[in-house]
Amino acid sequence: MTEKKSNNSVFYISLVVVLLICLWGIILPDNFGNMANNLFNFLTVKFGWFYLVAMFFFVVFILGLAFSKFGKIKLGPDDSKPEYSNISWFAMLFSAGMGVGLVFWGVAEPLNHFLAPKAGIIPGTAEAADFAMFASFMHWGIHPWANYAVIALSLAYMQFRKNKPGLISSIFIPLIGEERVQGPIGKVIDILAIFATVAGVATSLGLGTLQINSGLNYLFGLPMTTFVQMSIIVIVTGMFMASAISGLDKGIKILSNTNVAIAGVLMVLTLILGPTLTIINSFTNGLGMYLNNIIGDSLAIQAFGDNGWLNGWRIFYWAWWIAWAPFVGVFIARISRGRTIREFILGSTLIPALGSFIWFAIFGGTGLSLGTEVAAEAVKVTETAFFVVMNHIPLGSIISFIAVILLCTFFVTSADSATFVLGMMSMEGDLNPTTKRKVVWGVIQSLMAAALMIAGGLNMLQTASIAAAFPFAIVMVFACFSLLKALRKDAKESEKKLNVE
Repeated sequence: MTEKKSNNSVFYISLVVVLLICLWGIILPDNFGNMANNLFNFLTVKFGWFYLVAMFFFVVFILGLAFSKFGKIKLGPDDSKPEYSNISWFAMLFSAGMGVGLVFWGVAEPLNHFLAPKAGIIPGTAEAADFAMFASFMHWGIHPWANYAVIALSLAYMQFRKNKPGLISSIFIPLIGEERVQGPIGKVIDILAIFATVAGVATSLGLGTLQINSGLNYLFGLPMTTFVQMSIIVIVTGMFMASAISGLDKGIKILSNTNVAIAGVLMVLTLILGPTLTIINSFTNGLGMYLNNIIGDSLAIQAFGDNGWLNGWRIFYWAWWIAWAPFVGVFIARISRGRTIREFILGSTLIPALGSFIWFAIFGGTGLSLGTEVAAEAVKVTETAFFVVMNHIPLGSIISFIAVILLCTFFVTSADSATFVLGMMSMEGDLNPTTKRKVVWGVIQSLMAAALMIAGGLNMLQTASIAAAFPFAIVMVFACFSLLKALRKDAKESEKKLNVE
């Protein structure tokens, strides 16, 4: 009986918080927007340094663990085996962690940096093009994945090695004790995690809908109207609900494998039909710049100069990845049982980062090769940037059509992964949440996205969710120390066993 009350308290409080914020955004969009912007601007200007230090700390901590004596510890009993093949595991974590964002920004981000680089670089030059590729590599490289891995690894360890519930609050048992985690502190952490997930995914649903609509408009002249966008949301909601109800092994796994296959076709076609040599050179040079500058650039902030570009891009991204960490972290943890810590870290940070580098080199490199005129046309509307650039290479309309399909499948995978995670988080970490709970969260996400699109508050919701996730950066720093404490205890116990034997 106690467990049921506990289940429902987190579920109902989360539901009320999410609906109140949504209603605020719909009824008073200007007031909501101003509050969100003011809070976000305050955090990025005053605490930009903290975001930079925290994200760099996550990279050092996670990679340090991979090569430490703890690397051999399994996420589960010593004799456990991974539930999913390497390909399916990678496909699921990549689809949940990046998904729509790669298609949305793959062309648009490098072109934005090319036309408006940071202070001291002349726009539209070869130097600006090099900077554009390097900046994109930084934002989509190891940092976001290390940030996800902090939550995912801590949770998978507590879940599968220590048999604790699949909740963000479980991570803190080694630090503050099980009793406190089951009390108000733990509930607040879990409710914050649910809000961050719903807000982040509702924003992505809305932005994904806009890009699907703009792609269909560009390709087939389908009008960009509220009715069309609401229809897209209804269709996609039906698809991701069907997938989420099917469960992990059928729906999400099959869709994720499909995503990787379609993304692979898209990259190979563009590599062959686009400026092949420029793409290869962009990848090689971008990777070199990344490896050469990753430490210095991770902590680069002007003490006396202008931080406008940094606040608008890097700090924004770091805050956005932190906002997504509860959702992606819980999902990656759920699919990672049986892997060693070393295997988990290298597979969930270095490989996805390399995938992102290849993606940006191919699509960003193609866009940059077309010069400033096409770049200026492409970045006018972020949603259509990809399609504008593809229009300038052979078979571009076919590539654009495949991209719209990929947008839909990525979109569905992110949404159904989130529905699954929200079900888990609002059911005491149940690894297989009920269909009813998944349906409730799926409908809420879609209604929230639709309502805010009509009210014009999607970007405001994104800003609000990023600002609200600021405490999560602090939570994640403590999660690192909590995990380290648990690992040290585990290692001591193992040593004792060996000595006894």
